[in-house]
Amino acid sequence: MSSPTPELPAKNRRMTDRFLDIVERVGNALPDPTSLFALSALAVIILSGIAAQFDLSVAHPTTGETIQPVSLLSVDGLHRILTGLVTNFTSFAPLGTVLVALIGIGVAEVSGLIGAVMRLLVLKSPRSLLTPVVVFCGVLSNAASEVGYVLLGPLAALIFKAAGRHPVLGLAAAFAGVSGGYSANFVLGTIDPLLAGLSQEAAQIIDPAYTVSPAANYYFMFVSTFLITALGWWVTEKLVAPRMEAEGGIELDGDGGEDAEEAVKPLAPEEKRGLAFASVAFAVMTGLVLWGLLPADGFLRDPETGGVLHSPFLKGIVAIIFFYGVGLGVAYGIGAGTVRSDRDVIKGMSDQMSTLGGYMVLVFFAAQFVAFFNWTNLGLIFAVEGAQVLKSAGLHQVPLLLTFILLSAMINLVMGSASAKWALMAPVFIPMFMLLGYPPELIQIAYRVGDSVTNVISPMMSYFALIIAFVQRYISKAGIGTLVSLMLPYSITFLIGWSIMFVVWLSLGLPVGPGAPTSLAVP
Repeated sequence: MSSPTPELPAKNRRMTDRFLDIVERVGNALPDPTSLFALSALAVIILSGIAAQFDLSVAHPTTGETIQPVSLLSVDGLHRILTGLVTNFTSFAPLGTVLVALIGIGVAEVSGLIGAVMRLLVLKSPRSLLTPVVVFCGVLSNAASEVGYVLLGPLAALIFKAAGRHPVLGLAAAFAGVSGGYSANFVLGTIDPLLAGLSQEAAQIIDPAYTVSPAANYYFMFVSTFLITALGWWVTEKLVAPRMEAEGGIELDGDGGEDAEEAVKPLAPEEKRGLAFASVAFAVMTGLVLWGLLPADGFLRDPETGGVLHSPFLKGIVAIIFFYGVGLGVAYGIGAGTVRSDRDVIKGMSDQMSTLGGYMVLVFFAAQFVAFFNWTNLGLIFAVEGAQVLKSAGLHQVPLLLTFILLSAMINLVMGSASAKWALMAPVFIPMFMLLGYPPELIQIAYRVGDSVTNVISPMMSYFALIIAFVQRYISKAGIGTLVSLMLPYSITFLIGWSIMFVVWLSLGLPVGPGAPTSLAVP
């Protein structure tokens, strides 16, 4: 399927291709994520019927109550499935939060605001800082990932070319920031409430009252932005650039494509006016937020305690994302002329929602799988037994969590969707780790680190083929092997560097986000 890079030695080429062929075959053999959840839900029903025939009971870790498997392969089970099918879907925690956040971000994206900000940052950057700015913009753009892949990649390639550097080098730096740094950012994106909702559903297997905030990983994400920018800068200049730009390096035989040429044009006057309008709106909205948070009796603080950790601000962070997205998007659109009436705003929201058809179907089956898993008590039984196995293995915190990061990274090579993987993994691993004293917020960020670092080398990642197409604009014979060999240094460096940061974070006992505990009492 792919053509190897001609400059690589034949032996390395063959080994790389064999490995990639295995990854591709395994990945392609997997069902569609939606089908995977449907099959998993069916498997839970069958497994519950089998488990109910055996003595698989465990003691509840907190109440001491005997927990036995509940069969759904029965008349009572059938009745519960029929009556709960709709409510499983409508009450699924990640559903509403993602839809609300996406509507707001959709307005900002459709109006042109996000694209204009990315172009401004890259086009106005000094040449000496071009690489870190591209990586940094890539990290920021992953809050609305399509912009990073579709706009920033081609733009970075052209900017690098204009600066006399290899254009694919700019594309690689952008791809590393957008995809490899997927769990780093200054702002919360739609993935944060989605993963938090899944983590919360899993945590409630052990503690029905447990809640996971969409901002649960924000502190770690914030600091990670600087780490990924620095690591991406170093890899680009020290490892990738010498290979590509040295004499006899990877030669160009394409023109870059007409679409990319359009992306490099300076901002038009109306776009600048739109950014000015958006800046005013940002200042006003941020002023209102600070007014509600800074005073001791601020209206966004907890009305009972006056604190911030359990305040309406953090509990309503998804609503804040929505209002910022709509407010800034409308302000930009009025200034730029892309929003002329309320119909344009509603159209932007509708267009964004229209892209979620596949996601809604996936969520429906994911919700059934999670609900069935909880009804049968299999999740709790697996968690208790798995925790006992891990305890007996004698693994301490650091090697245990690093192993989980590696597991997440490996699974990401054969299954592309971050939410789909977490919907399958969370009901098993979060309860298991909670019984060992590790909070869901910590396990979630460990998963996100592992899931992010191999994005850039995973053919199963949804935008991987698009990036190959962009590379082929400059290197016509480029294929999967070409892109993987280009991005592998980023993947390895991000894995090592991010894991070190994770270990340091653990050793300092720092919370990964506001209100996130650093440990749990072991039942």
